[in-house]
Amino acid sequence: MLVLQNGRTLQGYSFGYDGPVEGEVVFSTSMVGYPESLTDPAYSGQILCICYPLVGNYGVPSNETDSEGIIKHFESEKIHIKGLIITDYSELYSHWEAVESLGDWLKREKIPAICGLDTRALTQIIREEGVMQGKIVPEGCVTDFSFNPLMGNKLPDVSCEETIQYGSEGKKVVVLDCGVKHSYLRALRERGVQVTRVPWSFNFNTLDYDGLFISGGPGNPKLCGITIEYIKQAIADGKPIMGVELGNQLLALAAGARVYKLKYGHRGSNQPVRVEGQTKCLITSQNHGYAVDNSTLGSEWESIYTNMNDGSCEGIRHLSKPIFAVQFQPEDIHFDEFISKL
Repeated sequence: MLVLQNGRTLQGYSFGYDGPVEGEVVFSTSMVGYPESLTDPAYSGQILCICYPLVGNYGVPSNETDSEGIIKHFESEKIHIKGLIITDYSELYSHWEAVESLGDWLKREKIPAICGLDTRALTQIIREEGVMQGKIVPEGCVTDFSFNPLMGNKLPDVSCEETIQYGSEGKKVVVLDCGVKHSYLRALRERGVQVTRVPWSFNFNTLDYDGLFISGGPGNPKLCGITIEYIKQAIADGKPIMGVELGNQLLALAAGARVYKLKYGHRGSNQPVRVEGQTKCLITSQNHGYAVDNSTLGSEWESIYTNMNDGSCEGIRHLSKPIFAVQFQPEDIHFDEFISKL
């Protein structure tokens, strides 16, 4: 059973770990990519509702890594969602890379999951009332139905605990790990740079580097005060900086702008984003609950992308320094632009 903070309840069938869990209930419109979504650190602390009706039909791949320890099929080392909600679960799966079922993976990782719900109705509730707390409660389980709001900085839960080095040749890029996806580490390494991955609270300004990459991650960026201060210094130094997702919000805060919480966030792989000053539109993958208020950007900054659904800012750029960020999952052109500035 799913119990929402507004008092609504929805009945379903358990196919994951059989235990209660509480989290912020959000929805994603992606049609594929559930292994990547479940391991995306930006979902930390949240119960994910996948709108696409059929989930599980291609199973789950292995957690195989490359020679440098970068995971090939997942975005991180573990599942980060608190719980999963879907309509139809396929116990039978077929894919040449699959090694287990979605249900077995969830049970092994102790992640509760329910199917058989009307995810369209749940999504409508969230769209109309905004994201809210919810609980997945197994039958016969006695639990306190009071809801505890998500509080505190989530970055310590998803960031690396010590510096990790990838490669030893090429330009030096520091990755500020606020919950970095392994696909981003792979994209940087494929472009011939050496990567130094540092914890979210590490003072990277003490290092010798050519460029800074600020990763995405979960939670409220305004709670990451020490990180914002370090980014302020990096902006003043003028070295190339690229921010993505949460990194866009942290860069904006370091520049003196404001951020605000969206009603139900942007989560999915079909978010239309218009290039400022052009009629060109990108279809992007996104996973975030906060946005930059571009009206508060200083005179040295500009907005470079706009979300076509709600008009929110989807990227910023410094007018005279090699510094920019995007609110969505970056394309090859963004990585190439960053590398060209090093």
